[in-house]
Amino acid sequence: MNGRAAAVGKVSRRDEAAVALRARPVERTIELSMLLSAVFSILITTGIVYVLVTEAAPFFRQVSLWEFLTDTQWTPLFADKHFGILPLLCGTLMTTGIAILVALPLGTAIAIWLSEFARPGVREVVKPILELLSAVPTVVFGYFAVQLVSPGLQMLIRDLNLFNMLAAGLVMGIMIVPYVTSLSEDAMRAVPMLLREGSYGMGAGQVTTAFRVVFPAALSGIGAAYTLAISRAVGETMIVAIAAGTQPNLTWNPLEGAATISAYIVQVSMGDLPHGSLEYQTIFAAGIALFLMTLVLNLLSVILRARYRQAY
Repeated sequence: MNGRAAAVGKVSRRDEAAVALRARPVERTIELSMLLSAVFSILITTGIVYVLVTEAAPFFRQVSLWEFLTDTQWTPLFADKHFGILPLLCGTLMTTGIAILVALPLGTAIAIWLSEFARPGVREVVKPILELLSAVPTVVFGYFAVQLVSPGLQMLIRDLNLFNMLAAGLVMGIMIVPYVTSLSEDAMRAVPMLLREGSYGMGAGQVTTAFRVVFPAALSGIGAAYTLAISRAVGETMIVAIAAGTQPNLTWNPLEGAATISAYIVQVSMGDLPHGSLEYQTIFAAGIALFLMTLVLNLLSVILRARYRQAY
């Protein structure tokens, strides 16, 4: 019997070794494909940076960086040319800030409700509907802002321009709610059930557990959702181009119209300017500013998540 058992053991080990040998090429192929995907994404990012830098370099040889950062006027398409990025930066930050004030509280509240309070059947219906909202073309949101939101605001606020940053920001906030909700809800659903049970065992209620246990435990994923939503708002083009206007205006009044960086890039990219001209090169200078804004946001998110993980 011992000899037969030893023979059976040797056969099983041989079978396992044969399966492992057959699996190695498959595993190596999968690893290689993942490596190529990572390298490909790095190459794409490097190519984007290369194009921005090489195309913007002639612009900064004619316009000083100091003038670009401090001039309060942006009129490269006018006879009296000024190349100050502040008006476009102001419009971008203003509309993004309004969108954040709408999307982050609303999206987080919906995510907490879906994760901790909604019944499974309700969750399976509500979450796909919210995710479908993110598939609506942004041009539709833009005309929704002009045709419905701005007239509605004009009924409440006297002398409000049809094209204003408030309407654009509000609609942008509605647009990015699904990004905040879906990713935040996934992060909270990934929190181990043991943490919830431990909280209940200590006498905490469902609301306390949701806000004091689940939310802090999922803050890393929620922070990633916030970063994605903010970056999406910073780079939004059609809503602000339609609802906020295309006139650069250095103002912090949300009731006025203004242009954003992305809206200006679209405006100049229509093909009316000759390639290689100073006016055409302004879109790459503006593109660098937009790229650096999103880069800073992502780096800040990484730093905050790392610090929170150490503290938690």
